[in-house]
Amino acid sequence: MSPRIVAVFGATGTQGSSIVQALLADGTFIPRAVTRNPNSEKAIKLKTLGAEVAQADLWDIDSLKQVLSGVEAVYGVTDYYDPKNTAQGHNSEMLLGKNLVDAAEATNVKYFIWSSLPHSTRVSNGKYPNVYHFDNKANVEDYLRDSGVPHSILHTGWFAENLWNYNNLVPAPDSTGLELTVPRYDPHSPQYITWIERDLGQCAVALLKHYEDRGSEVLSQTFYAVSAKLSYTRFASILQQALGKPVSFVSSQTTGMQELDDMYAFQSEFGLYPHTAIPDPRLVNLGVKFHTMEELSNSQVVKSRYA
Repeated sequence: MSPRIVAVFGATGTQGSSIVQALLADGTFIPRAVTRNPNSEKAIKLKTLGAEVAQADLWDIDSLKQVLSGVEAVYGVTDYYDPKNTAQGHNSEMLLGKNLVDAAEATNVKYFIWSSLPHSTRVSNGKYPNVYHFDNKANVEDYLRDSGVPHSILHTGWFAENLWNYNNLVPAPDSTGLELTVPRYDPHSPQYITWIERDLGQCAVALLKHYEDRGSEVLSQTFYAVSAKLSYTRFASILQQALGKPVSFVSSQTTGMQELDDMYAFQSEFGLYPHTAIPDPRLVNLGVKFHTMEELSNSQVVKSRYA
């Protein structure tokens, strides 16, 4: 029986590494970690863990076809803020996603999971037209639906890892406490949060394991890989209880980047997934066990940084 290989793009990033590690833990599939630099420290670590590591560039469709040879399924994600991509303009991410879909179609990939986000321009009726990394992913989602490639769409929330990766949780000035700082966000508006390391990978694995035997439930569907829905004020309270020190939510004026400011304003005003039950009951029915923000706040990864 030939091995069941899943090509994971963005494999050395936050999302991709979660997918690769969940695939390795489950054992049904062999992850093929796709990266531009297979000799990077992160790529070598994935190889040490047991993943295949392969080189390809989303700008080079021939390299994509080569890396997808013998692959059953794809986990696709693009990085708008990669300097190589941003140098090519605001729509570069959309072009890269389309390249990946075209390569998957050309190599007869059986199943494609696309990591996506809402189309902020459409959802806001034109009020927030500059959240490019949202709209680009949503446009690739549309392209994938029209391609005929068997697929599911997996929407993510605000990454819990942003607390430390992007310094959203920092020491409060002149205090022993902490500040959860997010710009342009109403303290009572809900946020949709994904603990990527613990929850995204298991969502992808559940879809991969059931796209054949439960295809009517999985194929052509949009799923929401969201661990929790709560306000940042409530999140600060949970962190405070777990860490034993004051944690307050602060809505700052700017990140220093207009697109990110608009992204947060869009999320605060419209919400990422206001018409969706969180956690997604369909993913729960497929065996996903989502983690709570209480579990995150009491985890070693948080306590080692902030307690």
